[in-house]
Amino acid sequence: MFNNLFLDIDAGMIDWSRAQFALTAIYHWLFVPLTLGLAVIMGIAETKYYCTKDEFWKETAKFWQKLFGVNFAMGVATGIILEFEFGTNWSNYSWFVGDIFGAPLAVEGIVAFFMESTFVAVMFFGWNKVSRGFHLASTWLTGLGATISAWWILVANAWMQYPVGCEFNPDTMRNEMVSFAEVALSPFAVGKFCHTVTSSWIIGAIFCVGVCCWYLMKKRHTKLAVESMKIGAGVGLVAALLAGATGHKSGMDVAEVQPMKLAAMEALYDGGTEQGLKIIEGIEIPYGLSIMATNDPQGFVPGINDLLNGYTTPDGKVEPSVEEKIERGKKAIEALAKYREAKFGSSDDGKTAAANLEILKENMKYFGYGYIKDKNDVVPPVLINFWAFRVMVGIGCLFILFFAVILAVTYKFPKALFKKYDITTLPAWHYWIAILLIPLGYIGSESGWLVAEFGRQPWTIQDMLPTWAAVSDLQSSSVMITFFLFLILFTTMLAVEINILLKQIKKGPEV
Repeated sequence: MFNNLFLDIDAGMIDWSRAQFALTAIYHWLFVPLTLGLAVIMGIAETKYYCTKDEFWKETAKFWQKLFGVNFAMGVATGIILEFEFGTNWSNYSWFVGDIFGAPLAVEGIVAFFMESTFVAVMFFGWNKVSRGFHLASTWLTGLGATISAWWILVANAWMQYPVGCEFNPDTMRNEMVSFAEVALSPFAVGKFCHTVTSSWIIGAIFCVGVCCWYLMKKRHTKLAVESMKIGAGVGLVAALLAGATGHKSGMDVAEVQPMKLAAMEALYDGGTEQGLKIIEGIEIPYGLSIMATNDPQGFVPGINDLLNGYTTPDGKVEPSVEEKIERGKKAIEALAKYREAKFGSSDDGKTAAANLEILKENMKYFGYGYIKDKNDVVPPVLINFWAFRVMVGIGCLFILFFAVILAVTYKFPKALFKKYDITTLPAWHYWIAILLIPLGYIGSESGWLVAEFGRQPWTIQDMLPTWAAVSDLQSSSVMITFFLFLILFTTMLAVEINILLKQIKKGPEV
C-alpha cells in the first residue's frame, strides 16, 4: 500500500476529494441534528398524551412527528452518499483500515435499517392501530435508534481522531482490530458522542421555539405554541448546559491526544503553565486554557512551536520534535520495506526479517510522519480553528441565556420581573429574534465540526495516515464533476426540505 504512488497523486485530486467529502458532510449535518433534537421534542409531547389522555397532546405529538419525518428522510439520503465516498474517493484509507472503520459503520447500518425503519413505521402509521403504550415506545425507540446510529458513526469518526484497539500487520499491510471494545468505548468516542448529541438537542429545541414564535406572531395555534415552547426551551436549556459540560470533557481529550489541534484552536504558539483562554486577541480568561485542558490552573499546555520543536513538560516528560518524528517515521517505512523483501522476496533465514520487524515496531508510533515533507505541514489552519471554536462557544453561551429567558417568561418566574409579560402578546420583533436564531444554531453546530475536522489536518487518521496517502488514484476532473453534481443535488434537496417544512408548518396541526 505505502509506496511512491501516494506521493505522486495529483494535488488537485486530493483537494477536490476533500472538498467533495466536506460538502457532503456539511449538508448531511444540516439534517442530522434536527432529527436527533425533534426526536426528544416529539417523545416528550407523546409522553404527555400517554399520561393525560388529552387529545391536544396527541395532535401536538403528531405535528412534531410530521416535521421529524420530513427531515429524517433527507438525512438518510445524504448519509448513504457520505458512506459511499469512503470507497470511491478514499479507497486507500478504506483498504488500510477497513477492518476497523467498517465495523461500527456496519453496526450502524444494521441498527438504522432494522430498528429505525421498524419503529418509524409504527410511529407514523400505528395511531389507533396499536396500544398507546406501544406507540409511545415506538416513538421513543425511533429517536433512540437515530441516536444509536449517531453513536456508531461518531465511534468511527473518533477512531480517526484517536486510533485505538488496533495493530498494524506488516504481512497484510493493513491495520487490524484487536479489541472491538476499545474502539467502541474509547473515551474520545464517548466524549464526542455526548457533546454532539446534546448539541443536536439544542438544534431541535431552537427549531421548536422558532416555529412556536411564528405561530404566536400569526396568532395561530396559540396553545400548541405555548406548551411546545415550554418543552423546547426546557430541552434547550438542559442541552446547552450539558453541551458546555461535555465540551469541557472533549477539550481535555483533545489536549491529551491532539495537542496540535488545541494549540490551533487557541492560536497558541508558545505554550507554558497558567495559560489563559482567549476570548479574542488581547482579551482572555486568566488560567482558562490550563483549566480547560488539564483541570488545573497551573496546568502545562504546549503551543504550536513547542510541538514542532519538541519540549519537556514540568514533570519531565519529553516530547520529540516533528523532525525527529519524521526521521523515525522514515525509519519505520524503510524497515517495513526491508521486512517484506526479506520475508516474501528472498530465501532469507528469517533474521533480517525479524530485525527489521523489531525496528518497525519501535518506530510504528510515528509511521505516518514518514510521509510528511515539511514539519510545518502538521500545523492545522489556525485562523479557521481559532474563529470556528469561538463561534461555537459564543453561540452556545447565547443559547443558555435565550432558553433561560424563554422559560422565565413562559412560567413568569420570578413574578416580580416577568408578571407583566404575556408570551402570546409580545411585539413581533421578539418573535423574530427566536426565528432568526434557528440558522444561528446551525452555524454553531457546523462550526464545531469545522474545529473537529480542520483541527485534525493533515491527518486522515491522527499520526498514522496523512490525507494525501488516503485518496483514491483517480483523475481530479472526475471528482470535480461529481462535486458540482452533488452541490446541485444537495442544494436542491435542502430547498425541497425547507419548502416542505414551511408548508407543513403553515398548515399546522390537524385539529
